[in-house]
Amino acid sequence: MVTQNLVYLVVCAVNQTAPDSEQVAAMDLDAVYRLALRHMLVATVAPALEAAGVSDNRFSKALKRSFMRNVTMDTEMMVLFSELDAAGIWHMPLKGVVLQHIYPVYGMRQMSDRDILFDARRADDVRAIMEGEGFSAERFGAGNHDVYYKEPVSNFEMHRTLFGTGAGERLYEYYEHVEGRLRGDGFEKHLSPEDFYLYVTAHEYKHYSHSGTGLRSLLDVYLYLRMVELDMDYVETEALKLGMAGFEAANRALAQRLFSGQELTEADKEMLEYVVSSGAYGTMDHRVENAIAKNGHGKLRYMIDRFCVPVSRNNKDYADFAVTYPLFYRYKVLLPLLPFYRTLRAMRAGRFKMEARAIKDAKS
Repeated sequence: MVTQNLVYLVVCAVNQTAPDSEQVAAMDLDAVYRLALRHMLVATVAPALEAAGVSDNRFSKALKRSFMRNVTMDTEMMVLFSELDAAGIWHMPLKGVVLQHIYPVYGMRQMSDRDILFDARRADDVRAIMEGEGFSAERFGAGNHDVYYKEPVSNFEMHRTLFGTGAGERLYEYYEHVEGRLRGDGFEKHLSPEDFYLYVTAHEYKHYSHSGTGLRSLLDVYLYLRMVELDMDYVETEALKLGMAGFEAANRALAQRLFSGQELTEADKEMLEYVVSSGAYGTMDHRVENAIAKNGHGKLRYMIDRFCVPVSRNNKDYADFAVTYPLFYRYKVLLPLLPFYRTLRAMRAGRFKMEARAIKDAKS
């Protein structure tokens, strides 16, 4: 019932219609708030509650905070893009930077960062530009994106590639040389509507098949498909190449039926249950279950795989480990200590207990 209430308020908000006041009065708004918080939809439903005459500071403040955060980061982003243009560095806004504009009210789409793809050959130049604008490099040269932060809220992820090797071979190889798909005469680039939709779906698929993804992702798909008319023959052909044709079709069908008020199929309901249980950032339980199911092995093999580290360049995970733990791979005599270092770091962050419990509770 809580999910139904949240979806109802979301639909009213994005359609800018007033909810039925009696229906809202009968809702457990505490439960709605908790679920909306898990799915980053608190600011999204705020206009609907206001239209229903409901005064709840938790929702209204969330919208104001989201508005101010987005204003701050978008202002910083415009300055950055101007600097990148002047330096002759091509760049492209990703995901939420684009998707926020398909929501009817600025700030309705809650966002914690700005994702930008750029010419990876100019990473050092980009770092100099970012630091010149007052950002600090929180992470540089590790993984497929560099992380920069500037007080009070500006968190920028500057992507060297759209996907790292850890996302899976097909996704990584498909997007490894994405430059050929970019459009735009200047240094600011964009994808065609079809390729943008495919990328957003591929990003969602990566999270869905790893630890899960939430209702906001479904809402993004619904609103985007409502706004643009895509060449679905092209979409379906490319989704096959990406190895996500089944997911794309099921995800699209669920998004359109859920937010347009159509009756859900049994397959829809099963997928929705997984999405709702995942929250915006997935769960450790889903991560463990999915990893065990994907590898086709039991819990013991999963634990062994988690403890081991790749030592051969032929291992598909070698590159990711090498950039994440550069000291250990620069001085290979330290590699036997890496499993223990990773375990201790997970314990300090509180992840070790969470994963241990998830392994214990896993069905496989």
